[in-house]
This record gives sequence, C-alpha cells and structure tokens, in this order.
Amino acid sequence: YLQLDYLKEKRSDWLAWKNLYPVRATAIFFFAYVIVTALSLPGAAVMTLLVGAVFGLSWGVLLVSFASTIGATLAFLFARFLLHDLVQNRYRNKLSKINHGIEKDGAFYLFGLRLVPLFPFFVINLTMGLTTIRTWTFYWVSQVGMLPGTFIYVNAGTQLGKLESASGILSPAVLLSFALLGI
Repeated sequence: YLQLDYLKEKRSDWLAWKNLYPVRATAIFFFAYVIVTALSLPGAAVMTLLVGAVFGLSWGVLLVSFASTIGATLAFLFARFLLHDLVQNRYRNKLSKINHGIEKDGAFYLFGLRLVPLFPFFVINLTMGLTTIRTWTFYWVSQVGMLPGTFIYVNAGTQLGKLESASGILSPAVLLSFALLGI
C-alpha cells in the first residue's frame, strides 16, 4: 500500500471522485479532519499531505487551516468543560503564576508554541483548555500560528502528488518542501 505506483493509482481515483463530487469530497474531508483533530487521533499529518496531493495548494491550505483550527478548538473546549474546574481547584496555588502569565501574555505563548512545534499540537490544545485563556483568543492565535506549518505540509503533499517515479523524490521542489518541514 505504500508503493508509489499504488499511491499514484489511488490518487487518480481520489482526484476523479473529487472532480465528480467536489462539494461532497470537500465536506467529507473537512469534517473528517475536524474529527481527527478534535479527538486527537493520529493521522492529521498524513491527511494534510493527502489533501495537498488531491486538492492542491490554495484550496488545501484553506481546508486544512480551518478544519485543524476548528478541531483544535473543539479539543480545547472538551478539556475546558471536562477538566478545567477540577484542575484549577485542585492546583490553584501552583497554577496562580501560570494563570497570571496566560492572562497577561497567553496569546504570545500560544503563538510561540504553534510556530515551534516542540510539543505535539494535541497536548497544546488540551493543556490550553486547562488555563484561563479565552476561547476566541485560542482560536485566532491557533489559526494564525498554525498557518505556516499548514502551508508547508500541504505544499509537500502537492509535490508528492506530482511524482512520476521514485526518482522524482529527489526533485528540487520535493526536497525543498521536506527541508521546510524539517526547519
């Protein structure tokens, strides 16, 4: 299933299906991506590469950007409504400095975490739900902060979709996309 020929064959099927049912394909991808992100399931990175290969750069970035941010916000809200009060009440003394820092510079902290993916995004989503950061602030900072990474992953997917052979992996466009991912 991971051979280039098999993936190329399936890509053409996915493209044909997307071209035949563009609204349905877009909606299914969008909601599937929201669910994967909201439930912190593995697979978002592969889905992002796939959407780049099937939907292209512009449409892919738009879809992934909004689907990932909505999903992240839902995960944030799950943590907020299920665990926030319990954690805040239990560790009030230890969290007072963190809460003060979040109230003062929470958007900046979140933006830095989104730009430098040192921690998995699902951990950030859930942890920020336990803090006092406002939901709207979490949403818009996540939208902006995840955009560069989204662009890079979707672009890598568009380049993988253009491969004609295994030797195409060494093309400058594909190598640049992977270098950006590494950076």
